[in-house]
Amino acid sequence: MAFSTDIGIDLGTASILVYVRGKGVVLNEPAVVAIEQQRQKVLAVGTTAQKMLGRTPENIVALRPLREGVIADFDIAEIMLKHCLARAMERRRFLRPRVVVCIPAGATSVEKKAVVEAIARTGARETFLIEEPRAAALGAGLNIFEPSGNMVVDVGGGTSDIAVLSMGEVVEGASVSIGGDKFDEAIIQFVKKEYDTLIGERTAESLKMKIGSAHPASHSLQAEVRGRDLVTGLPRSVTLSTSQVVQALEEPLWAILQGIKQVLERTPPELAGDIVNKGIVLSGGGALLDGFTQFLSQGTGVPFYLAEEPITCVVKGTAFVLENMARFGETLFSSRNTDVAF
Repeated sequence: MAFSTDIGIDLGTASILVYVRGKGVVLNEPAVVAIEQQRQKVLAVGTTAQKMLGRTPENIVALRPLREGVIADFDIAEIMLKHCLARAMERRRFLRPRVVVCIPAGATSVEKKAVVEAIARTGARETFLIEEPRAAALGAGLNIFEPSGNMVVDVGGGTSDIAVLSMGEVVEGASVSIGGDKFDEAIIQFVKKEYDTLIGERTAESLKMKIGSAHPASHSLQAEVRGRDLVTGLPRSVTLSTSQVVQALEEPLWAILQGIKQVLERTPPELAGDIVNKGIVLSGGGALLDGFTQFLSQGTGVPFYLAEEPITCVVKGTAFVLENMARFGETLFSSRNTDVAF
């Protein structure tokens, strides 16, 4: 029996998914940690901590250690990773796993080294990093190893990663700092401007999921939300429609569309022809916004398709890497080519 195991991690701004080789996806938790500030004591991680967002007294804070797909708070990120890996490993906690982690396409060398170091401090034997869009393409079942163009757009919580792939690698790509969190923020600002009412992040997210859309012709629904009246300071309820949410989301959606267009403009003509024929795959939690594929198809003139399981595409891509490591060779950033001490 080998005293090791292989683990794949989709380290996202909004959530963290963990794959264990031989067991599949074993964990899908919000990337949130709740801490009591005075004693610096961790109270909760994941789903329990998320329920505390916006509902804690002053001495307790619920934090997201990642911003725009990269580590913003190293110590809190380490705590979260240790918690998630301990849960994923169960009885095999004494083993030192080999880990593949996803990072945004535009991550800098410093940001990459921060991820490698954070994983190393959880006890990993070896760490490999792969770009999120490359992992998403693999998880969506695309054959990116042929001399033919494939394109994927992965819309996460903090970033939208865009890539054209051929021969197993990214040919052209970009990472736009817009994702599901910016969608929620845009809804909060819209309600504040239109109704002088402040709503919370979780309320905005719920509204987006219930009646939100990227395209005005997709459907027409209404929903009531509760918040605080900024004039009187008292609780207040307001009713919003789908068309209003579409209006609220115009700016972040347009930013993603522009990022896609810029990548397409830089794509070699032969690969661009392949993409027109095959279409573009949309993955990530943000891809579940109703009417998103229709919006992007109209904006680019290229057909978009929603991946079969958009939320798990990236972590399933890490599973493919772990099972076919020899096919990737030196194309992965790893603990071998950094000065991180293990």
